[in-house]
Amino acid sequence: MTNLIRINDEIISSDSFVKLLKLSGRFDGLIDDIVQEKLAVHSARKHGVRITPESVQQRSDQLRRVNGLHRAVEMKRYLESMRVTPEEYEIYVTETLCFEKMMEHVVTDDKVEQFFRLNSPQFDTIDVSHIVLDSAGKAKEIMAILIDEPERFAELANEHSIADTRGHGGHIGSVLRGALRGDVEAKVFHAQKGEIIGPFASPDGTCFEIFMVNEKRPAVLDEETKAEIRRVLKEQWLAAQASEHRLEVM
Repeated sequence: MTNLIRINDEIISSDSFVKLLKLSGRFDGLIDDIVQEKLAVHSARKHGVRITPESVQQRSDQLRRVNGLHRAVEMKRYLESMRVTPEEYEIYVTETLCFEKMMEHVVTDDKVEQFFRLNSPQFDTIDVSHIVLDSAGKAKEIMAILIDEPERFAELANEHSIADTRGHGGHIGSVLRGALRGDVEAKVFHAQKGEIIGPFASPDGTCFEIFMVNEKRPAVLDEETKAEIRRVLKEQWLAAQASEHRLEVM
């Protein structure tokens, strides 16, 4: 156990620090990040990924400049302040490069495009508005009006909706698949532009929601979609790696 911080007469040890992270809910996120990086490093070594001394030195120099350390003596003091040896720092830089190289192999442009071709409906978006009401009777009444006068949707949302979107005529904006409740999403995404559907009761039956589909936008492989696919591919790969290793939080 190592003492990390002193605040007046209080000493926070490494053991206390870990307990604080756990109690505050931040421990699991940090552990997940570390485990993911280590899994990638193990896989990189298994696949013979090689990190040259030149690339380690180049990255070390970049990190040194980022931290405003322009002389060797400053770098030495920086590592000493963290109780990190030069050898430990070199391992850290090497493993960081291993992780990045492995991710480059896992998430290539070709794999992103292939994933999109196979799963493009997942990235369809719709632009929707809604009206949320606090009783089934009122929901049926509003729905009856909208069937005859759909152009009054924004007006009725402003007058009757209990959602915070009422001031905007009930407009929610663009919605991706997965953002709505499963049974609601299936019907909303299959609706036509301009169609009004509902009312849908909330799980506890305390409110009722009516939707209007303003616009339907088929998936496009733009930069935002590419970024989301890269995230998905990375998570899928890391989950597969985790199943192949024995993981135990001490």
